[in-house]
Amino acid sequence: MPETTPPHPFPRAVRDALRSVFARVYLAACAILLIWALVVSRADNPDASFAGVVPLLATAPLSLILLVLPDHAVMLYVAIGTGALVNALLIGWCARALRRGPRHPR
Repeated sequence: MPETTPPHPFPRAVRDALRSVFARVYLAACAILLIWALVVSRADNPDASFAGVVPLLATAPLSLILLVLPDHAVMLYVAIGTGALVNALLIGWCARALRRGPRHPR
């Protein structure tokens, strides 16, 4: 009889966290902010160069830490995307924990 290993709980926890409405709204807001920053940075506005700061701050603190990656335009998107995903996971896990309520010791 072949041995079957039980599925790893981490991917299930990630999937459950991203099912939260709050996590999805946060990810949508981060995507909208990134698109806005890209559109505004193409404008002939002298303050347009600061538009990229808004999505970075929305996905902080991880996106700010990842800014030390090699200096390339793609790395900015990697930092924002990774920061948004990690924050969405945390929001989803917190929403799930609050939905379950307090656990009472036996």
